[in-house]
Amino acid sequence: QLNILVDTGSSNFAVAGAPDPDVTSYFNPELSSTYKSQGIDVTVKYTQGSWTGMLGTDVITIPKGINGSYTINIATILESENFFLPGVKWHGILGLAYDALAKPSSSVETFFDSLVRQAKIPNIFSLQMCGAGLPVSGSGTNGGSLVLGGIEPSLYQGDIWYTPIKEEWYYQVEILKLEVGGQNLELDCREYNADKAIVDSGTTLLRLPQKVFSAVVQAIVRTSLIQEFSSGFWTGSQLACWDKTERPWSLFPKLSIYLRDENSSRSFRISVLPQLYIQPILGIGENLQCYRFGISSSTNALVIGATVMEGFYVIFDRAQRRVGFAVSPCAEVGGSPVSEIEGPFTTADVASNCVSSVSFHEPVLWIASYALMSLCGIILLVLIILLLIPPRCQHRYTDNDVVNDESSLVRHRWK
Repeated sequence: QLNILVDTGSSNFAVAGAPDPDVTSYFNPELSSTYKSQGIDVTVKYTQGSWTGMLGTDVITIPKGINGSYTINIATILESENFFLPGVKWHGILGLAYDALAKPSSSVETFFDSLVRQAKIPNIFSLQMCGAGLPVSGSGTNGGSLVLGGIEPSLYQGDIWYTPIKEEWYYQVEILKLEVGGQNLELDCREYNADKAIVDSGTTLLRLPQKVFSAVVQAIVRTSLIQEFSSGFWTGSQLACWDKTERPWSLFPKLSIYLRDENSSRSFRISVLPQLYIQPILGIGENLQCYRFGISSSTNALVIGATVMEGFYVIFDRAQRRVGFAVSPCAEVGGSPVSEIEGPFTTADVASNCVSSVSFHEPVLWIASYALMSLCGIILLVLIILLLIPPRCQHRYTDNDVVNDESSLVRHRWK
């Protein structure tokens, strides 16, 4: 038995295929009668950590609801760096994003695409992540549900609100604005989508572009009831501790994210209370309970990670190219809900499109890189040929003709 991390921010299904100091169990393909190696090396890099392994196929069965056996692509992880971590209780990863992100190429059919094609289930899955208000242990075993092929009514309350998927690689959505304690951050909406905004269960925190992150921290400091706070708490390098009898969540404001509705002239907001982003840490101090800040800065995306997703039942409706949010009944602390969904709101106060029209997927970047390398190679070849052609006439150099190191062709060619 292997515990698998469900990741909507990548597209490979991979399990530990060799012993590792931080893994208690692993899959030995040599002992499998159904595993077939494809002999293809594969490397996947994440925001934190990476692994290298071998691509193969194997047969899976789904224990509940979907009858039959299905052949899927599976990578066996042979080497990794900062992927399996001390204390984690998972042994592999199930990437549920689109095939555009699959490694080594998009021709590798993803786990869910294989299941949809072979089992003929609807092209939709949904995810309920539980753990609101529970101490962070790093084990990722706070429970929840993954529903393949549909929606389970018992896993949500109220209505489901849908936002369009802007690009089918990550689950990229369009964020219109953020509010802290009911106050709009008043940033250009394109700042929230720089260079993409995605829904990613494999990311622990809510990650915000640097400019947005700074504005959120400043707004929390302004609206919280705490006079002085260490800067290390906001950057994640320090914890904040209170007496175990205290509950500091009342000191912090609510955080709201506005998403564009399927009707583009409307929006809705998903809100998380401090119980979701001020997170207790397990086992530090006898009389103190310490907390971390569940929001961090990002250089390349706004990522709606587990910090927010633990408040909601999230529907990845690939068939209709939309992501849905509904309040999750397991998002309660002390019997009170810690997440909210409200709408509709008008979008008259934001731009008609908050997402950059230029979206560089990784394959496009590789094509551009190879094209530039080829162009540089051709130019270099032409210059070498020109340098090797003997001069046709003699010329006596004067001082003004001397080519110094700073302006030489060779120097600039290698620069």
